Amino acid sequence: MTQNLTEVLAYYDSWLSYNQRYLRVPGIQAAVYAGDRIAFSGAYGHADVENDVPLTDQHLFRIASHSKTFTGTAVLQLVEQGRLRLDDKASQHVTEIVGTPIGERTVRELLAHAGGVTRDSLDADWWQLAAAFPDRDQLLAVLRDASSAVIPENERFKYSNIGFGLLGLVVEAATGMSYNAYVQTAIVDKLGLTGLGPELDPARLTEYAAGYSSLAYADARVPIEHIDTRALASATGFFGNARDLATYFSAHLPGDDRLLTDKSKREMQHPLWTTGADDKARYGLGLAVTKIGERELIGHGGGYPGHITRTLVDPEKRLVVVVLTNAIDAPASQLAEGFFRLLDLAESKERGEEADLARFTGRFANLWGLTDIMLIGGRLYVTDPSGPNPADEPLPLEVDGDALRVAGGNGYNSYGESYRFTFDANGAVQSVRGSSGLTLHPIHNFTLPDRVTVAG
Repeated sequence: MTQNLTEVLAYYDSWLSYNQRYLRVPGIQAAVYAGDRIAFSGAYGHADVENDVPLTDQHLFRIASHSKTFTGTAVLQLVEQGRLRLDDKASQHVTEIVGTPIGERTVRELLAHAGGVTRDSLDADWWQLAAAFPDRDQLLAVLRDASSAVIPENERFKYSNIGFGLLGLVVEAATGMSYNAYVQTAIVDKLGLTGLGPELDPARLTEYAAGYSSLAYADARVPIEHIDTRALASATGFFGNARDLATYFSAHLPGDDRLLTDKSKREMQHPLWTTGADDKARYGLGLAVTKIGERELIGHGGGYPGHITRTLVDPEKRLVVVVLTNAIDAPASQLAEGFFRLLDLAESKERGEEADLARFTGRFANLWGLTDIMLIGGRLYVTDPSGPNPADEPLPLEVDGDALRVAGGNGYNSYGESYRFTFDANGAVQSVRGSSGLTLHPIHNFTLPDRVTVAG
C-alpha cells in the first residue's frame, strides 16, 4: 500500500469506531479493497445488543438493494450467452404478463428503473413486517394490475423493486432455474465467496447481525426479525459481509473477466438517467453512479428493515469501500464517503517531508468536545470526528518543536497560534494546550472537571 493509503486507513478505522458510538449505531462493519486485495476490514459495536455479542467482520448483514447489482450482473451474463437481449420485452420471457402494460417494458428499461413501474405496489407493508413479502403468484398479480404502470416508460428515472422482481422472473425463464439458484451458482460460487447469498439462510441465523429500529420515534432501539423476501429476492434479498461484498465488486473492475466482459461492465456502468437535482447522482443498469469530488464512482446502497448499507467503487483507481450497519437510521453512505474524502485530502498536496509526526496524533477531549489530530498525506490536520465529513475544512498544522502551529483555516480557528504538547517519559502525549488556550487530554484519560456534575 502507498503511505497515503496506509495513513488514510489508520484514521478511517479510528473515525468509524468513534462514529459507531457517537451516532449510537449498534454495529458497523466495513471493508476496503485496494491494491488488488482486501486492504482493511473492521467491525465495531455489537451484532446483538441484548445478548452482548460483539460484532466481527464475519457477521452477515441483509444488504437489500445491493441485490439489484447481482440481478444486473446475471442479466448481462445471459445476454453474453445469447439467452436473452436487453431489448426483449419482459412478456417474451414471462408469458403470464402478455398483453399487460408492464409486459411491454424491456429488460433494459427495467434494469435502468426507466419502466415507469410502481415502486412496491399499492400495499407494501412487508417493508415494516406487517405482511410477508410477495410470492411469485402475488408478484404476478401486482404486475398484471394496470395500476402498476404508474408513468410511461422512458419518461424519467423511477425506482422500482417490483420491476426488479420481474427481472428475477426473466432470469428464471431464461435459465430454467430459480433466481436464487442461478445467482448462487453463476456469481457467488464462481467467486468462491461464502459470506454472500441471495436470500435469508435459516441454517445460518446465528451468523446474522440483528437489525434494529430507528431512534426517530423512540428512546431505545428494538430488534427487528429477519424475514424471507421471496419473489423480491432479485430486488432486495441478498445477505453478505463487507469483505465478501468488496471482493464481489472487485470483479466489476476493468480487466477482470470472472463475471462479465469489460464490454458488458461498461454497458452496466454507463449512466443513463440522473436520479437527483443535479447530475452527480445517476443510474446505469442495476448500478448507481455518483461523483465525490472529482471521482466517478459506481456501487449501490441497501435499505432493509434494521439494516442500511452502502458500497462505493472507484473503477479507475481500483478501490472498493463497503459499509454495513444494523440500524434502520444509520448513515452508511456518509460513512462510506468518508474514506474517499480522506483519500482526496491526502492526495490534494505533495506529501509532507517532516519526520516523526505520528507522536502528535490522537483523539483529545475537553469539556467542549473532541479534537482529532490526524496524519494524512504526510501532513498533520485538526478535525472534528463527529462531523459528517472528516476532511471538511481540516486545520493544517506545522511542527514547531513540541508544538503545532495552526497554518490555515478561518479566523475563528486561532490562525497562527499553537497546540502545545506535554509528553511523558515514554513519549506519549500527557496533555495538549489547545490553540484557544484550553487544555485537552487524551480521550482515554479524560474526566470532566470537578465543578461539572452530571444530572441523574
